[in-house]
Parts: sequence; C-alpha cells; structure tokens
Amino acid sequence: MNRERVSKVGVIGSGTMGSQIAMVCALAGYSVVLNDIEESSLNKARKSLEGHMERRIKKGKLTEGQVEEAFQLIHFSTSLNDFKEVDLVIEAIIEKLEVKRELFAKLDQICPNHCILATNSSTIVSSKIADATDRPEAICNIHFFNPALVMDLVEVVKGPHTSDQTADTAYEFVKSIHKTPVLLQKEISGFVANRILGKLMDEAVYLLENGYATHEEIDLVCTKALNHPIGPFALMDLTGIDVNYYVRQQRFEESGNEADRPAQIVEEKVNKGELGRKTGKGFYSYQT
Repeated sequence: MNRERVSKVGVIGSGTMGSQIAMVCALAGYSVVLNDIEESSLNKARKSLEGHMERRIKKGKLTEGQVEEAFQLIHFSTSLNDFKEVDLVIEAIIEKLEVKRELFAKLDQICPNHCILATNSSTIVSSKIADATDRPEAICNIHFFNPALVMDLVEVVKGPHTSDQTADTAYEFVKSIHKTPVLLQKEISGFVANRILGKLMDEAVYLLENGYATHEEIDLVCTKALNHPIGPFALMDLTGIDVNYYVRQQRFEESGNEADRPAQIVEEKVNKGELGRKTGKGFYSYQT
C-alpha cells in the first residue's frame, strides 16, 4: 500500500490530542472520522477546534474558507462502524494497555484489510498491541506531540512485526500532513523525545518533593536558564497529569522497579482530580 491510497483517516479519542490530530489531517485535505464513545466529548472537541481555528483566522494564518473546508472534511462519530472505509487509523485514547488491545481487536474486524492501525502512544509500543489483531504487519506507533496543531515533529516507530511498507506509508503520510517525521527502526518505550524529557521530569519532581525549590521556580529555571519554551510542571498541566500517572504506572507494572512508580505528588493530584488545564487546576490554577 502506498501513500496515495491513504485518502480517509480515522482518529479515535476526541481529547486534546485526538481532536487536534484530526484537524491537522483535515487541513491537509484528508477526509477524517473523529470518534469518541461520548457525544458530549465530541461536542467539546468541536468547540475547542472552533476556538483554535478562529484564533488562526484572526492572526491571518488561515482563511475562513480553509477552516470551513477542513470542518466539512471531519465527521464526528460515536460509532466504530464509520471506520469501514478508512485507510489509516490513529488511536489517541487512555494510556491503558488492555483498553487499547480491546479497541484494536475491534478495529481489526471493522477496518478494511489494507488499513494501517497506529497508536499515538509513546509509552505503549505497538508490539504489545499487534497480536490482538490478525494484521500485525500493519500495526505501528505514530506519535504526535502536544499540541498537535503546533508541534512539527512526529515519531513513526517500527516494531519487529511492522512491515517496511507500513512504516514507509506512515512516514510518507506524516510528510503529507506537513509535519516532520522521524522513523525509529526499533521500538523502545518513550521513543526519543519523551525518554529525554522523562529524565528532566523525574529530576524536576525530585527537586520539588524534597523541598529544593517550588514548581514555579523550577519552571522558571527551565524557561530562563535552559531556554525551554515551557517548564516541566506547566507541561504536565498542559498534557494532563493523569497522562504522566498512567505512563509511569504502565512502566512500573512492566518493570516492577519502584523507581518507575508514579511520583507521590503526581498520584495525589490524580486522586484529587487536579489533572491540569482540562480540570482547571493542576500544579497551577486556570480559568475554565
């Protein structure tokens, strides 16, 4: 299968990542099905995307016509049956392995035989999902960074089961949506960027929990001294503190290493429902 045969894309999960991935694809001219189990989540996604697009129009980055055309290409759906004619699926749901495996098994039965099934996860490598399907050669990771509308890089990751054709098609698809792809020939949890970022996050949390500095001060050091665009705690608020929690919990379950367990302060935030921007409070407070 070559890139020219990718004309319809399915995205599962209408949260920040999924909805923005869908819009990136639509802006590049692809027909998109954006799926979620909750109609309310889809409505929230549409409203959020409308806000993003309105700001881009005001800044002169897009025209009203381009935005209108993109929205016309997105079909908001609560039914997986709408994936019967898609050529590529990008999954962006909760970071829980069994939930992903169950979903991919369903997709395997619904999607056409040529369809590539990709996960946006950077923690759960595709080899942990592939055997839930009868098409392991068509399973891979296509990892976008948050926010997908802004971030240019996308990591395409080839598992031992992934065919060269699948990897090449995914790589060319990323180029076609005006992103910069990097192809990893071997899979490893966290890939490149998040393995490096994870070390910084761990050290930031260590410094906070042991009273060396406040989260505001640590973020300030990272932005002013290291020239990072955003500090680690502000970044956790942006991506979702629960995402950090599930990533670390998954890693701990795999390794049994106490050092991989979610940090106490992160677990406390999750238990309180303080998940960051999406709940109005995380390490920082936000107007909702």
